[in-house]
Amino acid sequence: MLDTSIFDPDNQMPLPFQAAQDYAQTVMAWALAPLPSAVVATRDLPYGEHRLQRYNVFAPRHVRNAPVLVFWHGGGWTNGYRDYTTFMAPYITRLGMVLVAPSYRLAPENPLPAAFDDGLALLKALTADIAGLGGSPERLYLAGHSAGGHLSALVALREGDRRKAGLPEHAVRGCLPISGIMDLHNPAAAPGTLEERVYSMVLRKSVEDSVMSPICWAVGNRLPMLLSYGERDSERVVRSNQRLLALLQLQSGPSVCRMEPGSDHFQTHTRLSDPEHPWYQSLHKLVQSDRH
Repeated sequence: MLDTSIFDPDNQMPLPFQAAQDYAQTVMAWALAPLPSAVVATRDLPYGEHRLQRYNVFAPRHVRNAPVLVFWHGGGWTNGYRDYTTFMAPYITRLGMVLVAPSYRLAPENPLPAAFDDGLALLKALTADIAGLGGSPERLYLAGHSAGGHLSALVALREGDRRKAGLPEHAVRGCLPISGIMDLHNPAAAPGTLEERVYSMVLRKSVEDSVMSPICWAVGNRLPMLLSYGERDSERVVRSNQRLLALLQLQSGPSVCRMEPGSDHFQTHTRLSDPEHPWYQSLHKLVQSDRH
């Protein structure tokens, strides 16, 4: 039976369909598995006053000044828990990295840009606090799944907002979003669809759909961007990643996009339960190539 004590103390709305419910049950059950003794877990650290402005840290024992992976959970911006990421901790720390798993304010109570603002606030907090937990505040890599992939890409690409938030210019070193929704613009979405939920629940104002879309912030990108999506992912995920890649390839930052064979929207994350998954290899290669 799932131990609901690891859920955040808020009342989230029901997930919209069975596949999402199954995914949530799976990754939350995995979060209950004991971590290896080589992994040091520090949980429920605040980066703001709201109950969801919290993060967990998983670090290799005795590590210092290690590169940091920040991984935002998915859930359509209305649902989800930072514990969705816990199962990845043994594999990230095995790479000699520190894993940061944040939660963030959710819609419709806190529509976008609240989650984006939380992403900036989290990174600002990490620049001050992560060194004490074994990580380097100057070597931050951003990633996430689904809505978390969207947030990681948006924070990575909106460099000017990071500067305004007081983040060091070169603290963020790369981004690896998984099945991210890179374009929110779809004003003709059919009623009851996930696309329509963006306008009815997720956005503060409908006219901000482009402002909150990573695809609109590609120009001038200098960061390495490693996009990925599933072969059986949703059409909006596939198309928006392909279109974002086309724009990124015109910028100075290196960019690639990988299609995960046979995976649907949720398997692109759950298949990271395999420590030999190519995504981990891509992450490791990126970090190793950036050792300066």
